Amino acid sequence: MRVLVVEDERRLARSLQVGLQAEGFAVDLAADGTDGLWLAREHDYDAILLDLMLPGINGYKVCETLRAEGNWTPVLMLTAKDGEWDQVEGLDTGADDYLTKPFSFPVLVARLRAVVRRGARPRPTELTAGDLRLDPAARRAWRGEVELGLTAREFSLLELLVRHRGDVLSKTRILDSVWDSDFDGDPNIVEVYVRHLRNKIDRPFGREAIQTLRGAGYRLASDGG
Repeated sequence: MRVLVVEDERRLARSLQVGLQAEGFAVDLAADGTDGLWLAREHDYDAILLDLMLPGINGYKVCETLRAEGNWTPVLMLTAKDGEWDQVEGLDTGADDYLTKPFSFPVLVARLRAVVRRGARPRPTELTAGDLRLDPAARRAWRGEVELGLTAREFSLLELLVRHRGDVLSKTRILDSVWDSDFDGDPNIVEVYVRHLRNKIDRPFGREAIQTLRGAGYRLASDGG
């Protein structure tokens, strides 16, 4: 298995290279984000170990750029930043896992093997259905070039419909996913929010993307209407 290590601390980078080679990996090194991005574009890797605080281009931007270009090589982020929002940002830009420094080398190897096993499957950071676009991390949505002003609940409902576009979702399924298992209010609240969504994503644009199937539930047209 071939791994790219993008790390600007030379001693750590060399230590990782030696250790991973002993575990049977072929390892390439990059000392900054610019070189790391170039190597990731030029070669096929089974995984990328990516530091966040890099010269040139930081790790967040490297990962975000690769995902935007359709490169789904598994990324394990390495960083001394251990704040929860740092982790959230790393995962939201497309990373597969996150390990803070200092770390246990056996744990790193186990995490690395785990992301390699999962493989390079597309995990877009933006959801689309026709000209409907959603950015789940930023909680923003657009119809064409027009940004939609959605409440948090409306966004969650639309995200569910887009993720399952073409599928019929029952009221119970929607309640369980968008509200929670303890919700004991009127299930017709789903109808209310579907109407709100239609008034924002369909009617102003002359569309009928959200379809009602009597006795079954709701469906978002696969092409976004």
